[in-house]
This record gives sequence, structure tokens and C-alpha cells, in this order.
Amino acid sequence: MKITITGSLGNISKPLAQELVQKGHEITIISSNPENQTEIEALGAKAAIGSVEHAGFLTEIFAGADAVYCMIPRANYFDPNLDLEAFTRKIGNNYAKAIKNSGVKRAVFLSSIGAHLKEKSGIILRYNEIEAVLNTLSDVSITFMRPTSFYYNLLAYIPIIKNKGFIAANYGADELIPWVSPNDIANAIAEELTTPLDGKKIRYVASEEVSGHQTAKILGEAIGIPDLKWNLISDEETLTGLLNAGMQPKIAEGLIEMYAGLYNGLLAEDYYRNKPEMGKVKLADYAKEFAQIFNQK
Repeated sequence: MKITITGSLGNISKPLAQELVQKGHEITIISSNPENQTEIEALGAKAAIGSVEHAGFLTEIFAGADAVYCMIPRANYFDPNLDLEAFTRKIGNNYAKAIKNSGVKRAVFLSSIGAHLKEKSGIILRYNEIEAVLNTLSDVSITFMRPTSFYYNLLAYIPIIKNKGFIAANYGADELIPWVSPNDIANAIAEELTTPLDGKKIRYVASEEVSGHQTAKILGEAIGIPDLKWNLISDEETLTGLLNAGMQPKIAEGLIEMYAGLYNGLLAEDYYRNKPEMGKVKLADYAKEFAQIFNQK
């Protein structure tokens, strides 16, 4: 199959490309950075240098593909000039235009847990909107991948662990957190891209469900702090911490609402109604990578 992948050499797109190339598919990887071309080609894929913010470019690269994988690039939450909603909406609309105008018949979009909600989901609300736009497309089959909380988001707690000796957040503690590995997401996407589908489909992806306290214990043992604690703090305290770190206020408020929804069960209600089989990569596996990064900082 001819498959086009967005996301450059990111945490999901790189292992996804590697798996698809190994299985004999013809892969094109879109990247906005020309310096990535050599590494992309070393994977056995073709590099398409350009931006997903340009619908015309996307349409040209999507043309002739049997399937495409679409994701929203990560944004800088500390940029005071970033309009996250407008940024996300533009790219989502570009994907819809490019899929329609290129004639692609099979697509996978990286959405998120909580995308079923039309309110009270914080920054996840943008995925509900994009799913709605893509759902209007006819004559194309789309899988909406809804991963849970990414393991690598735990890296954000390295500074507080080093400075205070604990993890603090407005979610977790005694409540279960459905974590997911990018590798398990990549495996699921590869399966969807190469499996025939008629219509639209939602697929959740998770690797392991553990509480905040269990998460802290596993990470603590990996970094040599066996008594590492996960402290539950208020929304207000969490917001203050994000603002003091320099995060844009509107985005910080959206993150707080998102994590509050995870803690009170709202964000994951549809996930638990459609709970997937757990992936292969467990938190103890990821903790080894976390420890390496922790010790380098």
C-alpha cells in the first residue's frame, strides 16, 4: 500500500513508519523540517517537506495514497501569541479539504480520550470539533484513534520531583489513570491503516491502568526514590504552578479542566464504555526510559 504519514519523526509517527516499512508498504512522511529528510530516507520512506498548515500542499501529497494518517502537531503552550483553537481548527479543516480533494478513501486521525464531549473537556474540546468536521466527509472511511494519557507526559513532573521530591497534580492519587505508550498507539494505527473499513470507526488505545500512587511508586523505584509520592492538589494550586512556569493562561485553564475531567470520571466515561484490550508496553517498561531522561537533566 501507498501510505502517507504526518507527524514527521515524532513519538508516534517514527515507530509507525518503521513498522509499515518493515511490512513492505510504500511510505511517505510529511515533515516541515528539511533537516529530517536524511533520517526519513534512512528509514526507507520518502520525505515530503512542507507544512500541514497548507491545504494545497497536503492535497498534492495525499493524492495517489491508499491511506493517510493525520495528526495535529504539538504546539508551544508557553507562546503568549498562540491561538490554540484557531491553530487546531485550521489544520483539522486542511485535513478535511485534502482528503476530499485528493480522493483518499482511507484515513486515520489521531484524536483523544474525551473527544466525545462537547463541553467541560478543556483543551480536548478541539478534537470533538475536528472529528465532527471529518465525519461530514462522504466516500471515505476514517478511524478516529482515541489514545489515553501519554506516558511521556510524565516527563513534565521531572522538575518538581528534583526540586520538591514528589509529584503534584489535580488528578491521579487513588484514582486510576489510563496510560498509553506511543508504540502501542503506532501499532494500533498501523493495523487500522492496513485494514479495510467501510464508514467511520472510533478506537481507543491504552497500555495500562494504574493509580497516581502506583505511578509514583513505579517511577520512584526506577529513579532511585522508592518513596516517591503523588500528591493530589487543588485545581487552583495546579493552575498557579502552570502560570508560574510561564504557560499561557487560557491553555493552562484548559489543561486544568481536562485533568479535572480525568479525575472526576467525565473525560473517560466513553472510554470505559468501549474499553480496549491493553497494549504491550507497561509503565514499568516506560519507567526505564523515564529514568534515563531524569538522570540526564
